[in-house]
Amino acid sequence: MNPDSQVVALLRDQLMGIVAGTIFLFIGLSSLMIAAVRRRRDIRIFVWLGIWSALYGALHLTQSSAVLAASPRWFEVGAPYANTAMTYLAVVVGSLSFRELSLGKMRKLILALAAVGLVIAVAGFAIFVFTGSNDRLILYNNLLATCVLLLLTTVAAVPALSRRYLLLPSRGVLAAGTIVFALEALCVNIMRPLGFSTPIILDHLGFAVLLFAFGYSAVQIASANEHRLLAIESELEVARQLQFSILPGATPELRSLRISAAYKPMTAVAGDFYEFLPVDEWRGGFLVADVSGHGVPAALIAAMIKVAAQTVTDWVDSPAEVLRRLGDILHDQLRGQFVSAAYLWIDTESGSARYSAAGHPPLLCWRRRDGALSRIESNGLLFGVSADCEYPVCEIPFVRGDRFLLYTDGVVEPENAAGEAFGDHRLEQVVRDCVALSASELSERLLAGVRAWQPASAPQQDDVTLIVIDVV
Repeated sequence: MNPDSQVVALLRDQLMGIVAGTIFLFIGLSSLMIAAVRRRRDIRIFVWLGIWSALYGALHLTQSSAVLAASPRWFEVGAPYANTAMTYLAVVVGSLSFRELSLGKMRKLILALAAVGLVIAVAGFAIFVFTGSNDRLILYNNLLATCVLLLLTTVAAVPALSRRYLLLPSRGVLAAGTIVFALEALCVNIMRPLGFSTPIILDHLGFAVLLFAFGYSAVQIASANEHRLLAIESELEVARQLQFSILPGATPELRSLRISAAYKPMTAVAGDFYEFLPVDEWRGGFLVADVSGHGVPAALIAAMIKVAAQTVTDWVDSPAEVLRRLGDILHDQLRGQFVSAAYLWIDTESGSARYSAAGHPPLLCWRRRDGALSRIESNGLLFGVSADCEYPVCEIPFVRGDRFLLYTDGVVEPENAAGEAFGDHRLEQVVRDCVALSASELSERLLAGVRAWQPASAPQQDDVTLIVIDVV
């Protein structure tokens, strides 16, 4: 028989193993591609399942003499090493796949079993490299595999254990798959030592059932997480709308003032807050606050500031009293978080303003008369540091053409690709360069400059609030 005929005969005898190995290898690689595209934590199980399936498929391909006969020399030489490594590592990868479906102490137990399997795998491979024996530790490997399988079958089959230790909405498919695989493995391991041959297709079908059960469970988890994320996003959108509803709907109509307010949250909800407290057509207060942190906790505190601000309307002409009372109201509610705030009271009839702050970035004041830009810092402690705090007040005379800027640190702290912050200097330079622009135009120019400063692909780095007040 010529060599080509021998290869054909081998292929005919080993066709089932070759086809099954190819299918499982393809399934494994497809699972890994899905995981690479999604790149989410709940997709990690698809990584382990992909590796597990690919190992099983590659193991049977490297065991096929027909495949080796038709392969390059280097593949034939390396196949025994790969075969040995995959034989030992299959238990480790299967255990880690199981771990992704488990909860609590079960995860630690499975991780410990996987660690034992890895030690056996390393030792077994080392023995093969130095002695050529690839089954010296296979008994221990098989015992470990049996322990893992019994643990999986027990947890999946017993409802009380499933509810406690499995991260699954429904355990039925996993329980059925593991029981079928366990029965197949038991049958094969009893029959073969007794001299009875069992079709190799039983091994493939048993593993296919187990892999399907794991894959179905993984899809269950991913689907449940998707629904949970959609629900959270929907709730965040409602929270976003509610938060915008507590902000002023329009700027106050005060004589001799042109006011622009910009509010750009980093996420769906933010910890920045601003409020207008007008008294009449000549006088009004401007409050800006910035809660430490981001997201829902910060947004809830921002909502509390809104409520607290309604209780200080009798003292709106006194920045120190406004901040002191706000701090007293919020102190017991902050629970370890902090709030910076700034309050500016403007009386256009008398041409004077009062300013005070609680650990907030300075007020910027641009003077038209001499083109000077002043940084006015009149700070007490942040809200949440002390229940009793005094806030110094700065008196600021102004004339027509002057400009005030209140802002949160989201304007000056964003960093470029080199890690350099936008900073006070650039903020002040934009203000100087845009003295001929209106309040709203300056806001747009400044926000565009801050956004351009950050890397194009980077998300917004902090909540941004900016109030520009022009005396006209």
